[in-house]
Amino acid sequence: MAPEQMAYGPQGGGAPPPPRPLDAIDQDILRILQGDGRASIRSVAERVHVSRANAYARINRLVEDGVIRGFSARVDHERAGHSTSAYITLKIVQNTWRTVREQLRQLPGASHIALVGGDFDVLLLVHTPDNRALRELVLTRLQAIPEVLSTRTLLVFEEEDLEPEG
Repeated sequence: MAPEQMAYGPQGGGAPPPPRPLDAIDQDILRILQGDGRASIRSVAERVHVSRANAYARINRLVEDGVIRGFSARVDHERAGHSTSAYITLKIVQNTWRTVREQLRQLPGASHIALVGGDFDVLLLVHTPDNRALRELVLTRLQAIPEVLSTRTLLVFEEEDLEPEG
């Protein structure tokens, strides 16, 4: 879906309104857009059996409500030159999640960040060009963050995207 076809987020940049219940048509629209974020309003409308105006209004509402956070491409990281992937677990100083999260967002290759419960505090997924770049990221960048107490790196041998294929 082209950007000019879509209203993005609430006006004024405030918090989105509380989510409204999703019906079967909304769920079908979400499934279609997850499979192909570039699907046209016309094709979405035809596939869910509603008018184009109805499909457009529903998609806009899903965006405004924050159900749809954006549209992006699914990337094959290896083919894009990032042949090394790893999950890195971090133990951090208590109550520093927001500070650490902002620093992790700046890391090259950071793909997913999660605050978790259990034996560690943060789970970070990274994609790097090679093992040397991964080593540099962990030993130089991550361990230099004062709030990071320890890290553990789990090298990914193979991964599969579970999102619907487009």
